[in-house]
Amino acid sequence: MTPEQTVTDNIEEFLGVLPPRVGAALKQHRRLDDLLEVVVDLGRPIEARFPEAFEIIDGEATKDDLAYVISRVGDFDRDNRAGIERTLHRISCMRNRLGEIVGLTCRVGRAVYGTVDVIRDIVETGRSILLLGRPGVGKTTKLREAARVLAEELGKRVVVVDTNNEIAGDGDIPHPAIGRARRMQVPQDREQCDVMIEGVENHMPEVIIIDEISNERDAFAARTIAERGVQLIATAHGNTLENIMSNPTMADLIGGIQAVTLSDEEARKRGTQKTVLERKSPPTFDTVIEIEEMDRLIVHHDVARTVDELLLGQDTTAEVRETDAEGRMARSQRQVALVGSTWTARREALDEEEYEEFYSPESDGAVRIYADGVTRRKVDRAIRELRASAVTVSDPRDASVIVALTGQRASAHRARSGARTIALRSNTYGQVYEALRDLFGSDLGARERYALQETEQAIAQVVQYGQPIELAPQNAYVRRLQHELVAQQHLRSESVGREPRRRVRVLPY
Repeated sequence: MTPEQTVTDNIEEFLGVLPPRVGAALKQHRRLDDLLEVVVDLGRPIEARFPEAFEIIDGEATKDDLAYVISRVGDFDRDNRAGIERTLHRISCMRNRLGEIVGLTCRVGRAVYGTVDVIRDIVETGRSILLLGRPGVGKTTKLREAARVLAEELGKRVVVVDTNNEIAGDGDIPHPAIGRARRMQVPQDREQCDVMIEGVENHMPEVIIIDEISNERDAFAARTIAERGVQLIATAHGNTLENIMSNPTMADLIGGIQAVTLSDEEARKRGTQKTVLERKSPPTFDTVIEIEEMDRLIVHHDVARTVDELLLGQDTTAEVRETDAEGRMARSQRQVALVGSTWTARREALDEEEYEEFYSPESDGAVRIYADGVTRRKVDRAIRELRASAVTVSDPRDASVIVALTGQRASAHRARSGARTIALRSNTYGQVYEALRDLFGSDLGARERYALQETEQAIAQVVQYGQPIELAPQNAYVRRLQHELVAQQHLRSESVGREPRRRVRVLPY
């Protein structure tokens, strides 16, 4: 905490709901200011937990101890959470099979004033802001402080949509940390989007503040709010802008991503491949702020420009803001590029670019394949999947290989052209793929090597961050190789989507 930041934790109210002997012991504790939570489990020692350690505070908890705490907090909601009026403290319960409470986690809630100073200039512009970062890094704290600054110091009409009472605390009266901002509570998580829209339609806010946009309906509601000219400040699942871009559900927050096929003339004019990725619409949020640490932020001031540059494969620049122990802020620049296997759409676009270049009919030395009674599109796809040096041709006289169904006129074509004939039992993609795979060799091709490299990168990220990652779409054979590689690293995987977009998702253990 810097000198400009102050903390209010209503610790007396917190200690007052604990069994008297426990509250008295903690009141004298040397690390009371660092206390995170107190755990009261029936028949087990009562623990006090600190950032990097825990201590036994008292002997085994009894039913009377549990009843004492329960009687002094609000009602437990659908998520088994309760709170203390006008505080940010949270009491969560565990129940047995009969629904009886047998354990309590009493978490200290602290309001930190001054944390928004590092981004205050952005908050005051009226631009919509999306905060990203891992759990516990301070996203909700900054939302709370932004609500207070905008409502009290700038005099704006602010409505906080408080789904889990994380921003303004439990009870009917919100915590003073949000200042004059008004708070709307959400009966159930799935109703958050409805409350968001209701807040705009009924209460005429200038600013809406939301914690955790997590699904497609919330994202749609956020876009609706932004289009009505209301400033939106929110958090979302994801640590970085790249996470949002690679998540089909959340990508709408930054404008959405779509694949566009250009005409030959337009592709030449742009100097790009024919299939490109583009932003679909204006982003819901003007600015994205990645909170790497409590004292270090990455700011993407112009989301539209940043996304466009990244989709073009260009590096872009973001601002780094860091604060030291004295509260002084230093600014610098950081180059940002799309990296990592989470960004599957960009991978596919790069693949298409390489296909266009590699399988051009003018490619020297390419095997020329004529499809006789076999769908040419399937042959083209198999060539791309195998990364084979080959092209399809429309005249059998130009072919060096003819792929035909058994009983077709392949023998006549071969007699005229001298081409090698490959006979298939049926016109299925699996038959085409296996036949061309045998033709070009049984060793792993570039496509397989590329897919396994992507899988290895995904495994490393899943191990590090504990979040699922989807890989680029592959055929059944490559997916099997990917599943086997994931299993070797003691992780889980599953195939999702439909052909030809079926792909592997790597999951934490």
